[in-house]
Amino acid sequence: MAALVEVKNYLATHNIEVWEYAEPTESAMTAAAAVGCRAAEIAKTLLFLVGGSPVAIVTCGDMKVKSSRLKQASGLTGKVIFPQADEVLNHTGYAPGGVCPFLLPADLPLLLDISLQRFPVVYAAAGNDHSAVPITVDQLERLTGGVFVELCDSISSNHKLLPA
Repeated sequence: MAALVEVKNYLATHNIEVWEYAEPTESAMTAAAAVGCRAAEIAKTLLFLVGGSPVAIVTCGDMKVKSSRLKQASGLTGKVIFPQADEVLNHTGYAPGGVCPFLLPADLPLLLDISLQRFPVVYAAAGNDHSAVPITVDQLERLTGGVFVELCDSISSNHKLLPA
């Protein structure tokens, strides 16, 4: 299990600073409040089980993962579910609320949603629920080895307007 200090040391070798906060950063909304940005600029790292196989994804805080796109991008079949907290810790090495895209197990697939490309800098967790890492999307791709795919829809686009 990677600890905050390990993530800090790893990112320091790439001249990337980890920010720590007294207030919690476990959700896109609380992280945005702590960082001082919009929730959309938070790079949330989520774990899903697709047919029982774990897949990590990183997307913007204002996006919702579409199961069909996740299955297509991962090449997996079966039901898509959010795992329990102990499964998240087991598969990623991080507790929910602090899952970060860095130092994940080598056998855990990591997909990056194209929504991240809207911003020059996004803010990812650094291994606990009181941290954030300002990182460019290029750095995120390079340091994680993640692959960009279209996985999500905007949360706000999921609410259709009724005709007048």
